Amino acid sequence: MLRSTTLRTSVVGIAALAVIGGLAVSASASAPSAPVSDEARKAPKESSLTGSAKMFRADGQQVRFAFDAHGFAPAEPDEPGAPAGTSRGTFRLSHYTADGTHGAYAEGRIDCLLTGGPVATATGVITGSDLPGAIGKRVGFTVYDGKGDGKKDRVGYSWAVGSIPTMDVPKCLSAAPYETVESGDFKVEHVLPPNPAGNSEKTGNAGIEE
Repeated sequence: MLRSTTLRTSVVGIAALAVIGGLAVSASASAPSAPVSDEARKAPKESSLTGSAKMFRADGQQVRFAFDAHGFAPAEPDEPGAPAGTSRGTFRLSHYTADGTHGAYAEGRIDCLLTGGPVATATGVITGSDLPGAIGKRVGFTVYDGKGDGKKDRVGYSWAVGSIPTMDVPKCLSAAPYETVESGDFKVEHVLPPNPAGNSEKTGNAGIEE
C-alpha cells in the first residue's frame, strides 16, 4: 500500500511543536538568548504561494491567476486520524476572450498547499464565480517559481484536460506547470515543517510502504 509517511511525519511535527514549545519556554527562561542574524530574521517561517500574473496567449486571450496561500498540508485531512495541516488562503482566476466579451472568473479558499523547492501545488474550493456549476467545486494549481522578474514562472491547473464543473479533484493534486507568464510574478517559499526527530528534510523511503 502506498502511504505518504513523510507528509504524515512532517505534519505531526506541527502538533509536536506546540507541546515542545511549552517546554522550550521554561528552559529558555534561564538561558541566555543567542543573537539572531539578519538572514535568520528574513527566512520564511512557513511555506507560501503568493503573487499574480497574466498568462501568455498568442491569440490575446486574457488568462490570469492570483494566489495568497500559506501553510503546509490540508487543514482538514480526508484520511481518518491524519493530523491536520495549516494550509489556508485565497485564490482567484479568470479567463476571457481577447476583447473581454466572453469568459468567466472564479475565486475561493485554499484547502491544501504543498511545496518543494521552487514548486507549489495548491487546491481550493470555489466560493464565487459566474461560471455555471463552478461554485463548490475544488480546483488545483501547480506553480513553478522561476525566480527573478516572473518571466520564467509557469502555471498548471487541474482542468487542463477537462472542465471545472464536471471534475472531482482531490485535495493537493494538480497538473504539471506548462503555461508561461506574460506579465506578473509568483513567489514560492518552501518550508517543510520539522518532524519530532528534528529533521525537516529527510525523506527516508519517500513514504512508500508495502
